[in-house]
Amino acid sequence: MTRVLAVRSVFPPHRHPQSEITEALARFLPPGSDTALLRRVHGSVRVDGRHLALPLERYGPGNDFGATNALFIETALELGARALELALSDAGLAAREVDLVMSTTVTGLATPSLEARLAARAGLRPDVRRVPLFGLGCAAGAAGVGHVHDHLTGRSGHAALLLSTELCSLTLQSTDASMANLVAGALFGDGAGALVAVGRDHPLHATGAGPEVVAARSRLYPGTEHLLGWDIGHWGMRMVLGRELPDLVRLHVAEEVESFLAAHDLKPADVDAWICHPGGPKILDTLSEALALPDSAFAASRRSLAAVGNLSSASVLHILDGVQSAGPPPPGSVGLMLGFGPGFASELVLLRW
Repeated sequence: MTRVLAVRSVFPPHRHPQSEITEALARFLPPGSDTALLRRVHGSVRVDGRHLALPLERYGPGNDFGATNALFIETALELGARALELALSDAGLAAREVDLVMSTTVTGLATPSLEARLAARAGLRPDVRRVPLFGLGCAAGAAGVGHVHDHLTGRSGHAALLLSTELCSLTLQSTDASMANLVAGALFGDGAGALVAVGRDHPLHATGAGPEVVAARSRLYPGTEHLLGWDIGHWGMRMVLGRELPDLVRLHVAEEVESFLAAHDLKPADVDAWICHPGGPKILDTLSEALALPDSAFAASRRSLAAVGNLSSASVLHILDGVQSAGPPPPGSVGLMLGFGPGFASELVLLRW
């Protein structure tokens, strides 16, 4: 089975408490906007602080999409290079030994893609297999782990790198007073994560303290395409966020989790480590209730949300990094990585230490 050798998270240097971000965004709203509503939304999401790609004073009305996207590429490359270097160092692997690099982002556009721009700088081989992902949104971190596992199952002597770089703050629509934009402005932060994994026949497979990937599953929920994603135009990327998402999680995702676990003779209560994308406190509360789990089951996700906000696809890597850094779970422990994204879709990855 695929072995995770290392996972690391990195962040831009500009960190602000939630209260400072709240007041800055309140000043950006058009005259007559309900700033009290903005403050209530920001106060309800259980985020203590976030890292931002730019100094807080550089956000505001009038940002050009092209100029903002150029900043995305510049900052994403810096963060991605750091995350990649740290994860490879922890894994004891040289960049030239990586056979597959998969990159994911949904907060900026880059062609050539980010991993192509980083390849020579990082020391990756010219013949490295590349798979850039765009459009999977917050689910892409878990989806990426699943796709890495698929590759390494078929090429068991290979080493693979997953890189997630998300600069959510650069998508901010500062003068948009819609509820979807207020929620996005309250929840999302910036950061990057990198994960290194090897197949079962790789020389480093037996040396890793990280989990093995047992299986992965993807699921689309028909008729829900309009509930989550981007509305992209000259203004940039405007959040589409349906109110029905918690109900979808309750009605469908919980059932999908139970079905996936049952295929491996497991129940939700058997999972020792939940690596769940923190879409927001309401999503975590709903999933906890639907699966009959205690609030403590998603403690790692709640800590990540409080510390850095919702990092889109990089969140699950940050959560797994935190679980590993706190001391890996005992051998035989079961983990489940969950991500949700546009489609509406869920991505599940079964882990075992």
